[in-house]
Amino acid sequence: MIPLSLEAVAAAVGGRLYDVPDPSVLMTAPAVVDSRAVEPGGLFAALPGEHTDGHAFAANAVKAGAVAVLAARPVGVPAVVVDDVLDALAALARTVLAAVPEATVIGLTGSAGKTSTKDLIAQVLPELGPTIATVKSFNGEIGMPLAVTHLDKGVRYIVLEMGARGIGHITHLTRIAPPSVGLVLNVGTAHVGEFGGREQIAQAKGELVEALPADGLAILNADDPLVAAMASRTSSRVLTFGADNDADVRALAVTVDTSGRASFTLTASGTKARVELSLHGVHHVSNALAAAAVAIGLGADVETTAAALSRAVLVASGRMEVTDRPDGVRIINDAFNANPDSMKAAFSALQTMADGRRTIAVLGEMKELGADGGEEHRQVGRLVGSAGIHVLIAVGGDDAQTMADAAQQDNPQLKVVGARDRDHALALASDLIQPGDIVLVKGSHSVELEHTAERLAQPDTMVGDR
Repeated sequence: MIPLSLEAVAAAVGGRLYDVPDPSVLMTAPAVVDSRAVEPGGLFAALPGEHTDGHAFAANAVKAGAVAVLAARPVGVPAVVVDDVLDALAALARTVLAAVPEATVIGLTGSAGKTSTKDLIAQVLPELGPTIATVKSFNGEIGMPLAVTHLDKGVRYIVLEMGARGIGHITHLTRIAPPSVGLVLNVGTAHVGEFGGREQIAQAKGELVEALPADGLAILNADDPLVAAMASRTSSRVLTFGADNDADVRALAVTVDTSGRASFTLTASGTKARVELSLHGVHHVSNALAAAAVAIGLGADVETTAAALSRAVLVASGRMEVTDRPDGVRIINDAFNANPDSMKAAFSALQTMADGRRTIAVLGEMKELGADGGEEHRQVGRLVGSAGIHVLIAVGGDDAQTMADAAQQDNPQLKVVGARDRDHALALASDLIQPGDIVLVKGSHSVELEHTAERLAQPDTMVGDR
């Protein structure tokens, strides 16, 4: 964290100090919006939440060590009072970033794979210099500025996820943290209901490359036509990745073992090196190529990049997180979120890992698909029916039922049961699982199947012989 006096913080955000005995007191830790996450010397930003107002936790935050609260009104403890806390948080991030002009900002976006790719980049770039990255998947107008406040003078690379729920959102984020490198992973169907179609999603994602300077670097997925077309929207240098023979950074000789871990030969500029990923799912090959393209584009050599990718480990929970229980049951926790594209990737991984074992899919509804939601759930159901899955537990309401019906119609031998919610799904799965089964748990974040997956992964949920 760049130390800033409360007086300097107030000046940066256009605020006024209230109940501050000493304006020279330093903010020495990052900003947070959860009072439980306050670090001594940090700043608590009091934002309104879904169920409560952050101002109600101002005193708790200061008691926990916050030097002040970023607030919309006086709160009886040291505070920097502003007209709009969210705007002030953005201004604070801009000030912190300006204090480290030597830091390269790497922005990445895409419909799927952002967090996994961000975590891979954050494990590869330290070969070039100190690196920090977005915490978890905090990639919006709140989370991204919070990530920037972690900067300190020693950082050379900051990797920022940039999410969007509409046109103009990424442009707003790039004005807070102007990127020198912009990576676009893919244009899928996640949030298509909010955008109106894939072309609109592409328009929004492409705002990232439009924000790059002339001497910047755009990294684009050659395998996705909507992404590849974004090359025309930037004057910066373009580097491509993918399986396409014309891609600058490619994967050759891809193999996948029975645990779903992929290996491949990384090739760029005529140099080759073998990569053996520890992550589960062949879809991580594309994520790894994207991370490699970032590193290579910034000057890393192919051999060093391949070695770093081979050492990389899973960081974020709920994304192809595999647990083997003592009773031989394997739980695949991919429950952080879901959309049609990530469902397909998860089924592919499940098939690869099955290796003759009985498979169970605990699938929640996919949200934010708009008018196409019913048809998308029907298509996913058909995929379940043709993927060799033995048991489907469909979690949720009408869309879950649509998915279940389509799966049953495609495969009459499939055992299908419906669950009302995460707890019902847990009870059903616990009863249906047999020793040696492999179980995939996946659904949109709002269905809360992370709880189900985490509980199923615990040894005390072991089942006896049936």
